Amino acid sequence: MAFSKQFLIIVAVVLPSIALATEYRVGDTAGWTIKFDYANWAKGKDFRVGDKLVFTYPVGAHNVFKVNGTTFKDCTIPPLNEALTTGNDVITLATPGNKWYICGVGQHCAVGGQKLSITVLPAGLEAPAPAPSSANGVAASGFLVLIASIISFVATI
Repeated sequence: MAFSKQFLIIVAVVLPSIALATEYRVGDTAGWTIKFDYANWAKGKDFRVGDKLVFTYPVGAHNVFKVNGTTFKDCTIPPLNEALTTGNDVITLATPGNKWYICGVGQHCAVGGQKLSITVLPAGLEAPAPAPSSANGVAASGFLVLIASIISFVATI
């Protein structure tokens, strides 16, 4: 009986934060590109620990650097071996705080505005539902129903 209650507590605490993780395609359908307003794209989104940013772009046309605030502001390009270059780069937001990303190709950051600044909040149950274009809400809702069913089942044991 004690094991069942411990399991229920673990399920109730850990799984909801996993279930609520959101995958954001940076730039939505435009993807990671120049001449796009990423500040406006990020506005109104609640980025949380556990969420993922997906940077999509044609391989070779762009890249992604995770940088600090000064490097972001100045569009200083870090060493090329630090670049993400797959064209489908996924970054899991692991810690709360300010995060900055730039493109290091040519003048894409400085002239093309290809830079993203976000604030990541701690994981939590109070996160509002993401915009439909930003995440797969149907899958998340289905997963929450599954979690609720498991919790209900375990509680009856």
